[in-house]
Amino acid sequence: MTDQPDYAEKSVHRTFIEAPIQTVWSILVATDKPLPFFFGSVCDTSDGLKSGAKMRMVHPNRKIAMVVGEVLAFEPPYRYSHTFKMTNLKDDACQVTYELREKDGGTEFDLIIERAIEGSDLHKQMIGAQDFIARNLKSLAEKGKPAFSGTMVTLMGPLMALFAKKEQRIEHWPLEHEART
Repeated sequence: MTDQPDYAEKSVHRTFIEAPIQTVWSILVATDKPLPFFFGSVCDTSDGLKSGAKMRMVHPNRKIAMVVGEVLAFEPPYRYSHTFKMTNLKDDACQVTYELREKDGGTEFDLIIERAIEGSDLHKQMIGAQDFIARNLKSLAEKGKPAFSGTMVTLMGPLMALFAKKEQRIEHWPLEHEART
């Protein structure tokens, strides 16, 4: 009998954003610029975001892959889901889902984390990042600029690149092959 991982409970972080759903969606799935709500990384794909596509979040210098995954669902402008493996951690990938719903005066945004191993470094970092991501996406959609925390993370990006591990170099995480877990 094999041991099954002890998965943490699903975590849902809900935020109301005073902006149209299309605005929130277009910011969330941008692949052509650093995204302050994703810690200044750029979403990189070989042929666009769609179900089954490999994706990675890379440092703006395009030399470091910070996150790798595969798109599980892409249903504009309501749902985007992908596996999520941080390249600096040995932990197995989890699943991240972004759900958007139109509400009076704006958009309800859910950031959902599933299938993270209970107590793992990945789980702890993901839970800790939910508010940062939601707060900066909200500010960007409502005000056209990230929250102070997103601005600071973006400004510190060049410094953070100096601390990246050799294993995080982009050549170790190609889009053409299966992401390592």
